[in-house]
Amino acid sequence: MAVIVNGHSIAIDCWDPESTLNFVSHAHSDHISGIRKNKKVIASRITKELVERRDHRKEIDLAGDVKGVTMLNAGHILGSRQMYAESEELGASVLYSGDYQMGSVSVAEPIDLREADILIIDSTYPEPSDVFGERERIILSIQKFIRNTIKKGIVLFSSYALGKAQEINGIANEIDILPLVDRKIASVNELYVKNGMKLEYLSAEDESEELESFLRDNFLAITSMRNFNEIAVKLSNVYGRRVYTAVASGFAKNFNMGSYAQFPLSDHSDFRQALEYIDACSPSKIYTRGNRGSSSIFAKNLSRLGYPAEVFNGSIPAEWRKTL
Repeated sequence: MAVIVNGHSIAIDCWDPESTLNFVSHAHSDHISGIRKNKKVIASRITKELVERRDHRKEIDLAGDVKGVTMLNAGHILGSRQMYAESEELGASVLYSGDYQMGSVSVAEPIDLREADILIIDSTYPEPSDVFGERERIILSIQKFIRNTIKKGIVLFSSYALGKAQEINGIANEIDILPLVDRKIASVNELYVKNGMKLEYLSAEDESEELESFLRDNFLAITSMRNFNEIAVKLSNVYGRRVYTAVASGFAKNFNMGSYAQFPLSDHSDFRQALEYIDACSPSKIYTRGNRGSSSIFAKNLSRLGYPAEVFNGSIPAEWRKTL
């Protein structure tokens, strides 16, 4: 899946052996398969730091400035970017969204919006029913849950180590609660703090009197999603207290996440926000990108609403203007 820009074939968040450059929108594992030795990468400096911190087998060789290519903040996680390109071959501007968030995320740079002739858009939430409500209300409900529940026992949030964990950390800090985080999350937190994000936390790897004192009372912990239920059982056994589990994810709206509480807080835009994003970009053509099922559903739903949308099949036809 590539975009042709001024003599370069730029693979977008994937591995394409024919590409001359790779664009990596952000550091989540499902977007970094295009990173290979001896292949230049278009990405933010922060994405480079996060990728290399989390996976020592991957090294990013940044391409530097590329003619016709501009990176725009995506609002998804720290360092996430959209790719805006002026393609001489197409005679058009192309915008690839990557994963993006229209709402305000306290631990990510706010999204930048720009008009483009062609939009290649993420399809994570393709159905009109995929609407989560106001982020501010969801955040307040999370804070209320933490504040009230920590009086009764240990609160354990399951979260992706990159992005969502830092947001939950920040949400807790806003109500003066210091969370305990696992090693993976602490490692990412260090880079967030280095890059200007204010996060207060304790690492489970610390060996200090402060940590020992912290663990004597009920506390909030944030852990990576793997072995979540096992960790909850261990905490309950070790400290002799009830553990109240929680998950914050957009998928919590439609699926049972197996936790005591769940909140539809997503670092992706929902369907309503996707329409706001599309309207702001004002494209003449829209290509939906994602897994085959979601991108197809999204294209059909957009078409029903009058948007010129179809599934992105790996490249933009040179004669795209004729399809308008």
